[in-house]
Amino acid sequence: MRVCQRCVGLLLSGPLSAALQQSTRVLHQRSHLILLRHSTRQPLVHTLSQRHSGETWRHFTDHQAASPDVHNKVDLAQKEVVPLNSDVHPISSQVSLLDGQSIDLDAVVRPSPLQEISEEEAVQIQVPSALPPESSTLRPYVDKSETLSKLVQLGVNLWELEQRPNVGSMLVRLDFRADVAPRLLFLKDLGVEESKLGRLLTKNPFILTESLDNLEARVSYLKSKKFSKQSVAAMVSKAPYLLNFSVERLDNRLGFFQKQLGLSAEKTRDVVTRLPKLLCGSLEPIKENLKVCELEFGFRGNEIQHIVSTVPKVLIANKRKLTQIFDFIHNTMDVPHSLIAKFPQVLNAKFLRIRERHLFLEYLGRAQYQPSQPNYISLDRLVFLPDDVFCSEVALATLEDFERFQKTL
Repeated sequence: MRVCQRCVGLLLSGPLSAALQQSTRVLHQRSHLILLRHSTRQPLVHTLSQRHSGETWRHFTDHQAASPDVHNKVDLAQKEVVPLNSDVHPISSQVSLLDGQSIDLDAVVRPSPLQEISEEEAVQIQVPSALPPESSTLRPYVDKSETLSKLVQLGVNLWELEQRPNVGSMLVRLDFRADVAPRLLFLKDLGVEESKLGRLLTKNPFILTESLDNLEARVSYLKSKKFSKQSVAAMVSKAPYLLNFSVERLDNRLGFFQKQLGLSAEKTRDVVTRLPKLLCGSLEPIKENLKVCELEFGFRGNEIQHIVSTVPKVLIANKRKLTQIFDFIHNTMDVPHSLIAKFPQVLNAKFLRIRERHLFLEYLGRAQYQPSQPNYISLDRLVFLPDDVFCSEVALATLEDFERFQKTL
């Protein structure tokens, strides 16, 4: 059986059942008869009613009454109308489409829902996604997204990530097997401990979108600069964004520290390995701290080299805190530059601890920081010993005395 394109569109709009087939065939018969009527008289009536006057119209109707052929075709069309409640019989006539083609009804009938299909056809079936179209949190997606559930198992903090713009939508779009798994394997092969992957991805989820070729190129560059595999793994763990930067940027940063500080290649590698954030952050705070050490504090070039090599954090320390500590040690405690450069860890200590212990020693009359004088107390023993050891070995007092003194400050 052949039907018009309109009927085919109706058939294709949903599953084919026996009831829909019967209703569609009835609609086909009705459309066939309507088409026949339009082909006989409607175009004539429509055209003549627009162009002729009432007298011409009466002449046309008289002529139509005198023409038995047209009248018979109309009667025949009316007799062929099948009531909706009657049995439907197959129609063997063919309906031509506007473009001269015809569509066979049997050719467009889809298989039964119970009929088996091939694997190729099964793969092509598109199943609607069960994920909500939008959400202000990642919680509704965790149970339905393999990527998110695996990240949670690794220890990634999704709550922290969803607070950052566009990160949540980026994670939902990632495919675990194609996007996430290869990069996790890359990090594990590099030497990053599995227990640290969660923290690393929480800090830098964008590494999951970096090209594997770029990641491998950056690791290869660091190895070419004689960074060991263990060093690179430790650097990536400490500075999760390290591998997001291009080879050109990494090369410029290493060249800057080696040239600006006058360090050897080996000492530069040691400084960067201990503090890989130097390769990731802005250079402006580093340049400013170097100027402060030289111009405001008055350290010489070799002293700055020793300070940076021993305590790299001085380069990224808060300028106000750094100035406060140096001013108290140098001007209040009367410690010269050479001793501060000899024990540069003191510049990274807590100011309150330095102040409380110095004042307590001064109260006891034991504040002596000159190596050439008796009862000399080095800066490292002043700052880094526990309270009980400091009291018993340095202050020669009890811990209770020190605690009572702290309450007077």
